[in-house]
Amino acid sequence: MRLLSPRPWRLAAAAAVGLASAACHGKPEEAVETAGAVAVEVQTARSGALTGLVRASGLVQPAPGADWTVVAPQSARILSLPKAAGDTVRRGDLLARFDSPALRSDLASHTSVLAQAEAKADNSRKNHARLATLLERGIASRKEVEDARKDLQDAEAALQEARTTLAASADLASRATAVARFDGIVAERWHNPGEIVDAGEHVLRLIDPSRLQVSASVAVADLTRIVVGHPARVLVPGASAEDAVPAEVASGPAAVDTATGAATVRLALSHPLPAGAPVQVEIEAEQRSDVVIVPAAAVVRDGETAAVFVVGAEGKAHRHEVTLGLQAGTEVEVVSGVKAGDAVIVRGQEELPDGAAVTVEK
Repeated sequence: MRLLSPRPWRLAAAAAVGLASAACHGKPEEAVETAGAVAVEVQTARSGALTGLVRASGLVQPAPGADWTVVAPQSARILSLPKAAGDTVRRGDLLARFDSPALRSDLASHTSVLAQAEAKADNSRKNHARLATLLERGIASRKEVEDARKDLQDAEAALQEARTTLAASADLASRATAVARFDGIVAERWHNPGEIVDAGEHVLRLIDPSRLQVSASVAVADLTRIVVGHPARVLVPGASAEDAVPAEVASGPAAVDTATGAATVRLALSHPLPAGAPVQVEIEAEQRSDVVIVPAAAVVRDGETAAVFVVGAEGKAHRHEVTLGLQAGTEVEVVSGVKAGDAVIVRGQEELPDGAAVTVEK
C-alpha cells in the first residue's frame, strides 16, 4: 500500500504550531494546507458462515498395519537379504534369511523334551488304566490307583508345557526366514548379507505406500474441536496452497503427552505423500452461520483491545472497538462493533487517528 509521508494530520499539527508562532512575533499569516486525506484500502463486512480451523504440525507415516520392521530373532548371521531400499515387494516375497545355531539347537532340544513328555504321559495313562481295572477285580488298592492318577495328571501337565515351549521355539525359529506380510516398498535397510546381528536388531523396514496417514500433534486446548470424519488439508513445506492435499480426520487422540501438552490425531490422505515428510495441517472444526465476517487484516490490536476502522459516508475513518469470535484463515467473526455492509479499512489503518479523512483506493 502507498502511504502518504509525512502524515496529513502531522502536517496539520505542524502548520498550526507555525501559525501560532507567527502570530506571537507579529508576522503576517500565511495560508497553510491543513486538509489531507490518507489513502486506504477497504473491504465490505459481510454476513455469512464461517468454519474454524485447527492448525498443527505433523508427519506422513504408515497407517497401523502398514509398517513392519524385520528384526533378528536371535544372534545370527544374515544369509540372504535380496531387497534393497526402494525396491517394490509383493506379499510372500523373501525379505531376509538368518542362520542361527542357537535357534536350531533350542528347537532340537525342545522337540526331544516333547517326545519324552509324550512317552511318559502315554505310560502314565496305561498304568492308571491297568490299576483301575485291577481295583475293580479287588487286586489293586485304592491308594495305588490314586497315586497313578496323580502321576498321570503330572505327566499331562508336563506334556502341555512341553508343547507350549516347543511351539514358542518353533515360532522363533520360523523367524529365521522373513517373508513380506503385505505389498509394499522397502523403506530402509540397515544391514547386508554376511553380517552378524544381535537378537532384536533392526534389519529391514517395509511400508505400504498406499496406506499412509498424517500423524498431527494437536494442542490439548484444541482437542475438543476435533471431530472424526471432518475434512482437513495437508500442506507440504514449499508447496503452494493450491497444492494442498485433501484429507480427513481418521482417528482422535488416544492419550495426551504430558511433556508437550499435545496429542496425536491421525488424518487419512486422499492420495499418498512421501513417508516421513513433515507437513502442516488445517483441520476443519466448529461451524457458525449468519455471523458478521471481516478480513483479519482489518483488525487493529492494542493490548487486549481489538478495533476496526470503518469509513463513514462523509469520508472519515471511525474507530470501532470490536469483540471478536471465531477466526478462520484470513477471516474473523465480529460479535459486536461492526455490522454487515460496513466498509472496513484493511490497509492504511495503522496509527490512523479516529475521525481522519481518508480516500479509498480502487
